[in-house]
Amino acid sequence: MEEITSLNNSLVKETAKLHQKKYRDAENNFILEGFKAVEEAVLSGINIEYAFILSGKADRYKFFEGRKILTTEAVLKKISDVDSAPEVVAVAKQKHYKKSDFKGLKKIILLENIKDLGNLGTIIRSACAFNIDGIVLYGDCADLYSPKCVRSAVGNLWKIPVITLNKTEDLKELFLDYQRVATLPLAKHTLKNFKPNDKILVMFGSEADGLSEELKAFATESVKIEMSKKVESLNLAVSCAVIMYYLN
Repeated sequence: MEEITSLNNSLVKETAKLHQKKYRDAENNFILEGFKAVEEAVLSGINIEYAFILSGKADRYKFFEGRKILTTEAVLKKISDVDSAPEVVAVAKQKHYKKSDFKGLKKIILLENIKDLGNLGTIIRSACAFNIDGIVLYGDCADLYSPKCVRSAVGNLWKIPVITLNKTEDLKELFLDYQRVATLPLAKHTLKNFKPNDKILVMFGSEADGLSEELKAFATESVKIEMSKKVESLNLAVSCAVIMYYLN
């Protein structure tokens, strides 16, 4: 097993660059941090290029048969963006889905212009928990493979198909025969009285702007979560979780 301890090592520097989107896109790679993320990635068949492992912890990673590099806490801290360096940082290939992968899926969540990385990762985790079949990122959304989003998804990022779309024509191609539901604070129908169809697309906008007029027009109906008047709104990830649980 090889060992790298220098902060100036070329592979250490290349790995650290993956915290920037332009380098992730150029290499089609992303960073995995922590035992759970690496374990789930291996179990899900994600292609891991290599893993930096804290010296003394290698025995925990016998399940990973790829390139293992023993290293120091200082190196791990340099290639991670969390305050306390994890015991492992791995580099893996991004997994991409096509429109054809969404043919036949029944319960779909669409997120429009979602910028908060923590929210996005949490929504992905909840979608897996509540048996959502796929997620559409529409418009200008946060980077799915940002380290913060990957951490927030807690090993669930590769358990559900996620696709990025930017045109209404793509939505019409895939979801024209679906029940298309806009989540709106002033919707006439409450979740309590909502009847989901077998094939359903539920659309969520950003906390700041909500759904665009384009997607409101694309919707066949709208719904809101009934709640106390003492609270103006819910966090986006919480709202998604409530509705996804209802659909489950």
